[in-house]
Amino acid sequence: MVALGGELARALEPGVVVHLEGELGMGKTTLSRGIIQGLGHSGAVKSPTYTLVEPYEHTRIPVYHFDLYRLGDPEELELMGIRDYLDGRSLCLVEWPQRGEGVLPPADLVINIGREGSGRSLAVRAGSALGEAVLARLQATA
Repeated sequence: MVALGGELARALEPGVVVHLEGELGMGKTTLSRGIIQGLGHSGAVKSPTYTLVEPYEHTRIPVYHFDLYRLGDPEELELMGIRDYLDGRSLCLVEWPQRGEGVLPPADLVINIGREGSGRSLAVRAGSALGEAVLARLQATA
């Protein structure tokens, strides 16, 4: 997952909102770690389960990593200033996006992680022209 995240990081650009879907323990945070490290972060990447968001601003693209698992109500996102994070200059990685439904913007890219035997399977789809451009860059480097 970390290596895949590093590959994905090369195709991402500012303004992309990525929704990471999958059951608990599927590797959403591990994939996020790979993306964030692939964008140049050399320190630890911790899960923002309790803080809701962890910023990584000294990377090739500033990244805001959200984990909405413990979100009580989507309106809490408004109170924390979610729109300030969606400035078009940063990448937003959102774990458990369904918990922010109605407040979160639609995803440019949706990555669904599922179990396949003892491993994982990923289904990636674009939700916008920006997401389609990311997928095209990914396919060009594969």
